[in-house]
Amino acid sequence: MQLNYEVMQLKTLIITICLIVSFAARSQNKPNVVIVFMDNFGWGEPGFNGGGITRGAETPQMDKLADEGMRLTNFNVEVQCTPSRSALMTGRYAVRSGNSTVPMGEGVYGLVQWEVTMAEMLSNNGYATGMFGKWHLGRTEGRFPTDQGFDEWYGVPNSTDESTYSSLEGFDKSGLNESYVMNGTKGNTPEKIRPYRLDYRPLIDRDLTDKAMDFMERSVEDKKPFFLYLPYTATHFPTMPHPAFKGKSGNGAWADLLMQIDSYLGELQNKVKELGIEENTIFVFTADNGPEAINYNSTNLTVETSIQGSAGPWRGTLFTGFEGALRVPFVIKWPNVIKAGSVSNEIVHAMDLFPTLANLTGSSVPEDRVIDGIDMSSFFTNKTEESGRDGFIVYMGNDLFGVKWKNWKLHFEEQEAWNTVKNSYTMPRLYNLYDDPQERNNVLFPHTWVPKAALKQLEEHIISLKQNPPIPTGQSDPYEPK
Repeated sequence: MQLNYEVMQLKTLIITICLIVSFAARSQNKPNVVIVFMDNFGWGEPGFNGGGITRGAETPQMDKLADEGMRLTNFNVEVQCTPSRSALMTGRYAVRSGNSTVPMGEGVYGLVQWEVTMAEMLSNNGYATGMFGKWHLGRTEGRFPTDQGFDEWYGVPNSTDESTYSSLEGFDKSGLNESYVMNGTKGNTPEKIRPYRLDYRPLIDRDLTDKAMDFMERSVEDKKPFFLYLPYTATHFPTMPHPAFKGKSGNGAWADLLMQIDSYLGELQNKVKELGIEENTIFVFTADNGPEAINYNSTNLTVETSIQGSAGPWRGTLFTGFEGALRVPFVIKWPNVIKAGSVSNEIVHAMDLFPTLANLTGSSVPEDRVIDGIDMSSFFTNKTEESGRDGFIVYMGNDLFGVKWKNWKLHFEEQEAWNTVKNSYTMPRLYNLYDDPQERNNVLFPHTWVPKAALKQLEEHIISLKQNPPIPTGQSDPYEPK
């Protein structure tokens, strides 16, 4: 009897060890995920898209990443900061989450607790989750990154233009609260670290990079797969490079900042290699929307001339429905899984990353809500040449500006830049993006067949919104759909 008991104990021990080893192996096999998310960074800035030296500074690290990964020339986002970040984090059109426009007032905004973010999805699958940078999806209790799946966060809740407030005449008498850099961990209220002023504006991205690398080191030491979300503050106004890069290019502040971004990207890549995790890390480099720029023919009379971002061959800036707002740089790298040096012009949208990363990491996509993103894992891993996405709906704020379908673009409304008048059309304008990347030659006639094909997705979208009403903007928690 004693022998049988000892045998049973031994079997139990062996089974337990096997389960522990199996769990550890599965944890180690889960790929790490890094998303570097630039702010107002146009399609035409990196060398791999024709920028770099034409913008005053080479971008060897960006170009190297493109050589080692897959580059998309038709990667699309929403046209403002908040909606773009909402789409990325939830896999849903921002209009569904009530975040279709940047907040202008001081009230509650951002993601309700009911929404499931990419961080929550990966955290539920055993990932360490860290965010370092600009959130722009909530600034009040219950709406910070650490309330939405991130284990830790250092950065700013809102936008970088707020760094100028304290230096502007009249702000100190406005009664408004100053913006702060914050630090938080899951389960605790984030702490205010320091005011976000112009003295820290050129320094913050250096700190974000250092904290991101430290997070990767700690995650590897803990033997946990990690999700690193690094939404930099560059290249949002004001354009202020770090002192280490100021004047370094000899071609002005923008070129200096481009050198800085490229250098930090190289540091991140080197850290991944140094930690021995390169082959098990999915690395994404992209941006939230197209560039900042004043509208055509405007004259800037300030002492420090505003710097025009570059959308490459595409028309428009952020806050428009043109390709310059929608298309941003994109590279995804995963050695031996994603083909190095591959390039595609297939349509992909930021909200597609949610279900795609769920598949690639073995995580679960919520089934109790509409997910607008499409799983691109087969496309990214070279199992198919087609992305599976023919187009998407183009919003500018709460306004439905148009529909993109294949190489065609249908516009119901247009505005030239963020601060210009909106034009609405009784008959939509139609552009062939192959022939007319500047979207200026309306070819609705004779191509009236295009709306018939393109508008099917809009009809389905409208039906979906009626069946699943959007969350109201400014909705408080708790929230449950009716």
